[in-house]
Amino acid sequence: MELGISSFGEVTPAHVVGNDQAAAQRMQELLAMAKRADEVGLDVMALGEHHRPDFILSAPEVALAAVAAVTKRIRLSSAVTVLSSADPVRTFQNFATVDLISGGRAEILAGRGSFIESFPLFGYNLQDYDALFVEKLNLLLHINNNEVVSWQGKHRPNIAAQGVYPRPVQPRLPIWIGVGGTPASVVRAGQLGLPLTIAILGGAPAQYVAFTDLYRQAYREAAHSEADLQLAINCHFHVAETSKRAADEFFPPYSQLMNRIGRERGWSPMSRQQFEHLRGPEGPLLVGSPQEIIDKLHYQKQLFDHTRFLGQLVVEGIPHESVMRAIELFGQEIAPAVQETKTSLLPIV
Repeated sequence: MELGISSFGEVTPAHVVGNDQAAAQRMQELLAMAKRADEVGLDVMALGEHHRPDFILSAPEVALAAVAAVTKRIRLSSAVTVLSSADPVRTFQNFATVDLISGGRAEILAGRGSFIESFPLFGYNLQDYDALFVEKLNLLLHINNNEVVSWQGKHRPNIAAQGVYPRPVQPRLPIWIGVGGTPASVVRAGQLGLPLTIAILGGAPAQYVAFTDLYRQAYREAAHSEADLQLAINCHFHVAETSKRAADEFFPPYSQLMNRIGRERGWSPMSRQQFEHLRGPEGPLLVGSPQEIIDKLHYQKQLFDHTRFLGQLVVEGIPHESVMRAIELFGQEIAPAVQETKTSLLPIV
């Protein structure tokens, strides 16, 4: 199982026209995180696209290009690319460029996004939320398979025998689908034979087994080779030498983040008691000591038999040194233990 980290690049909004020193510092910290993840042997660094004042990654491809220049082997992915409000041609070109810079390490994790700011920003109608994604995904896949493209659609001007450049180092860019648990999206990924990433940001992981089963069923029924099936799980993550330290470091910024979003969506405020339940043995938060994280990764492997895990870091409010230490523990203590015991896991039935 591949192990990696993801980040949205949280930051305290500066509300300035320029001279955003907090954003500049956060970007340098993200580069340092990626470099450390590469050094300790983690497999993936993923950066998520948002268009809000509390995140700095509106252009993850640009940040991933910078990451490519300071790393050697780690895979470089978005998490996610909000394809519904993007131009698939530019998306392909940007990630192909990252692929050239990195020597063939770029991936696209495409999704509809859990926030809607990009739709009015780029002039799209939210009523076309799903139709936009379906059409643009089809175009992106077509570009990935063809140097010269002819295409007609509803939401983008037609393309008549135009070459799309540059082409990547890899034969094709890996294109994953990112979902939060929508059955139709899971089935679509399976039917297309595309790798799937499920973000478990709330609810017990066991509740998501039905979605992975649905994905595998659609994948098989479409006659794709099961040997090629790739499935990733993404959960919030923080590790420290002791369980208490990890929880004490993670809870304040995590609860502030979730409560801020919750106020927009009508959620109840998060208490420390709820947080402790969520980071329990069968909860969605991987927050604790190295052994607790190892145990939860084993538990999730038995549930999903997935091929990749992404630990979503929260970087605003946690000392940068603690985030870097969490990456070190992930790569140096957790990853070897997980890989050493992979053959002894219970079979999925």
